[in-house]
Amino acid sequence: MAGRLYVVALPIGNLADITLRALETLRSVDFIVAEDTRMTRRILDRYEIRTPFHSSFYQGVEDERAEELVSLLREGKNLALVSDAGTPLVSDPGFPLVRAAVLAGVAVEPVPGATAAVAGLVASGLPADRFCFDGALPRKRSHRAEFFSGLVHETRTTVVYESPHRLFETLEILADSLPQRRIVLARELTKLHEEFLRGTAAEVLNVLRARGEVRGECVLIIGGGAPRDADMDEEAAQSVLSALEAEGLSKAAMQRILQVVGGLPRNRAYTLVHRSSD
Repeated sequence: MAGRLYVVALPIGNLADITLRALETLRSVDFIVAEDTRMTRRILDRYEIRTPFHSSFYQGVEDERAEELVSLLREGKNLALVSDAGTPLVSDPGFPLVRAAVLAGVAVEPVPGATAAVAGLVASGLPADRFCFDGALPRKRSHRAEFFSGLVHETRTTVVYESPHRLFETLEILADSLPQRRIVLARELTKLHEEFLRGTAAEVLNVLRARGEVRGECVLIIGGGAPRDADMDEEAAQSVLSALEAEGLSKAAMQRILQVVGGLPRNRAYTLVHRSSD
């Protein structure tokens, strides 16, 4: 009889944030598959859990090690998959193993618990009835700018992760892309120095600049925009574009206005602006 793969959530900071079921599962399985065994060892030692590790399962070795682990499951071994903090697969390694187990007909059982995205969202003060989670923001500035531009007409609350090392630059981009949107920066969730900063991106950025640096894991929660009216038709867009040209605005500024005010898709706004100037 095949074993079972347990996807076990661990604390995101405060080691007391672990469920009784998670502790029971970690004690009962044959092996623990951890993103980093050194990180997980802190929790196991805290709760005197002696279950052995099988192997580390971090980004870069997932596909290679998934096959071996599925073989163990087929042999009847029970495995617990954990990440360094929070819920595996949520911007953490684990998907190749879960996918392989499902395809092999092995039972996959979630053991739910802490997730930084949800913890930040529910204490943010922004609507949580409809939200989207977009994981970690891109590293390149241009890709982050493109991402935020895509939120112009997003009415749901958006939750993302960001590195403290890029946070100043990210808030600058966000302040330029969505200057009026309410945001919340949740930092060091469940830890000693947990903090929530609320306001516009520019307001939050000013607070952080006064400090000079940012430390700790960051969750960025961006409020949704108001539902947009119907997009401009061709005649109205041309009329607005003529007025903007008369004001001497740059092509980039005119395109931006057509997107934000007129609700035109980026490619359509670009075509109109450049066709008009040819």
